[in-house]
Amino acid sequence: MNGRRRPLGRRSSRAVSLIAGIALVSALSGCGLTVPADPDGTLDAVSGGELRIGTSPDGALVEVTDDDPSGPIVDLVDRFAASIDAEPEWTVASEETLVRMLEAGDLDLIAGGMTADTPWVDRAGLTRGYPGIQGADGRELVMLVPLGENAFLATLERFLDEEVGG
Repeated sequence: MNGRRRPLGRRSSRAVSLIAGIALVSALSGCGLTVPADPDGTLDAVSGGELRIGTSPDGALVEVTDDDPSGPIVDLVDRFAASIDAEPEWTVASEETLVRMLEAGDLDLIAGGMTADTPWVDRAGLTRGYPGIQGADGRELVMLVPLGENAFLATLERFLDEEVGG
């Protein structure tokens, strides 16, 4: 060789970028950064505390008597609350009211007869669709969580995967 350096090629540039990215992630993980994260701390707030859930009547899936919801979806979410040592606090209202409450931070979760076609997709985080929920009549039901609360969403989905499959 004549002692001159060749400029880095595309592959070399990508490799350098990849190594820099890995180094950055490693440095940040050492700072206590966890992924997924909850910017508003929903999972930490509800674990060992109160889980505020909203629902609306939906046939046999969610029945409401004297403002007390019951049915398969209520039983499922109550079991989720127990799995994170949370006390469930149910609110019954229209979906629109529930979504406003979720956005305002007054609810942690909305559970009922919603599917992935929900009009609230831009205003809430959604779980994957779950067709195995009793009373769903073949619909793939989703649950709504506050936008960006990824650790809470991941914990809920792990529970739902175990309970009703995906």
